[in-house]
Amino acid sequence: MNQLPIDQRIDRARRLLRMIEQDAPLLEARVAPLSPEHQESAKSHAHLLAELTRAEIEKLHREKAQAVRLDA
Repeated sequence: MNQLPIDQRIDRARRLLRMIEQDAPLLEARVAPLSPEHQESAKSHAHLLAELTRAEIEKLHREKAQAVRLDA
């Protein structure tokens, strides 16, 4: 079981998502010297990480809503 409060877990996931999204232009510059295959791999990994983080945020919001309903 996760020891962090749900709000803190949501905040951390949101921060990670912001960092990933804000890093996109810098990622372009970092992967520019790589081969096209490696560029696509790096960009794909960053995109997947962002999607997984969005899904985690949604899951955490559902958990929080359920906890609020149970406490009511």
